[in-house]
Amino acid sequence: MTTTAPAAAFDATRYDAAIVDLDGTMIDTLGDFTEALNRMLRDLALPAIGSHDIERMVGKGSEHLLRSVLQHVLGPAGAARAESLYPAAWEGYQRHYLELNGQYASTYPGVQAGLRALRGAGLQLACLTNKPTAFAVPLLQAKGLDGFFGHVFGGDAFERKKPDPLPLLKTCEALGTVPARTLMIGDSSNDAQAARAAGCPVVLVTYGYNHGQPARSVDADGYVDALTELLPG
Repeated sequence: MTTTAPAAAFDATRYDAAIVDLDGTMIDTLGDFTEALNRMLRDLALPAIGSHDIERMVGKGSEHLLRSVLQHVLGPAGAARAESLYPAAWEGYQRHYLELNGQYASTYPGVQAGLRALRGAGLQLACLTNKPTAFAVPLLQAKGLDGFFGHVFGGDAFERKKPDPLPLLKTCEALGTVPARTLMIGDSSNDAQAARAAGCPVVLVTYGYNHGQPARSVDADGYVDALTELLPG
């Protein structure tokens, strides 16, 4: 496959399994992030943050997200205060996110049909996200997607997160598949870089977050506008 491969090139018979990212790939969770983060900031008597800024910070795990938000609202001169507030911010964010998980989120068009088609073609499916497992599992359940996956691994499941290849390699082990026949489906450079390093082919959806940059600017084996494009017809 090449970086300009059409959707028809993604023939399911070439793979034994697919590893699917969550935020920005299957579910638009920007509303959840915005609400939980602003509730947390309000608790700390800090200014609110807009969703357009949050969108560029999503994808590298909750720890990175919280530190980025605190640095954004406090500014360069507030680095020390941001670090001192981090424990309270983490507690508040976790509490608020668990309370509203999924309420301000929506499943992207074509996700259910795409997952159903991949399963119907005989692929094993695993969900691999940098989102904490305690957030990811209830979200998949709330949106009726949990039944598609034999494994769900959050950002706290392994010693390192994407873009490190370790989570993909560990997920392949759990699936009992080799990386070369395990397709990574994601929305960002984190997914693509991890897949390249692990030896997995990778396709990116074009509608996700990717730190505010176009998905097609990332080195990947192909791009789709919906998961249903992965299977011709």
